Amino acid sequence: MVFIILSSCNSYKNIPYFQDLKRSSNLNDNIDNFSPLTIQTEDILGISVSSLNPEAWKDESNKETGYLVDLDGNIQLPLVGSIKVAGFTTNVIRQQIQKKLTTYLKEPSVNVRLLNFKISVIGDVARPDVFKIQNERVTITEALGLAGDLNITGLRNNVLLIRELNGKREYVNIDLTSASLFKSPYYYLKNNDVIYVQPDKTKSNSGDRSYRTVSLILSALSVLTIVLTSVIKN
Repeated sequence: MVFIILSSCNSYKNIPYFQDLKRSSNLNDNIDNFSPLTIQTEDILGISVSSLNPEAWKDESNKETGYLVDLDGNIQLPLVGSIKVAGFTTNVIRQQIQKKLTTYLKEPSVNVRLLNFKISVIGDVARPDVFKIQNERVTITEALGLAGDLNITGLRNNVLLIRELNGKREYVNIDLTSASLFKSPYYYLKNNDVIYVQPDKTKSNSGDRSYRTVSLILSALSVLTIVLTSVIKN
């Protein structure tokens, strides 16, 4: 019992999030680590256009159309032709397209958004899955919330973030027990980010413990049976 109590106390120290956050007073932090998403090759841009002469545009219904960013970082638009979009934010792309369309449309209005923004959360969480994000701003805490949070056996101080950006793959260790996470450049996620939550050793040993527990119970029952048999015979 003493061993179990001491083990439980030691494990609890690693469970709470943001342990070094001062909660005794109200804190106000400036958000200076968020950067807007930039478009990459093989992204899909949803673009809708409206104007005073909609018949001049390919899609008169003003429905959103998906455009694949090719390996050169371009998309092909009606009337305009090829436009470089890789490396730019959706807001900059919207302004560029709208400016080019003024030659062909009367007072064009353009909306641009990323259609294939998704993140993956795998490992020791309640609901591992691939999640589609509707807007362009999502945090690592929101992503873990979508996955139902970490299981009690998930390692909170060693969460792995895998990010592919500009042809490179980056591996970053995230410590959820530290409030410094809020200032991290990795707090806000990018398209195709993967979050892996590693289970602690108790997860892998749970099956062994169950087996040992059952074995001990059966052994105890066997001993008890032998003792009772001996008492009855006497």
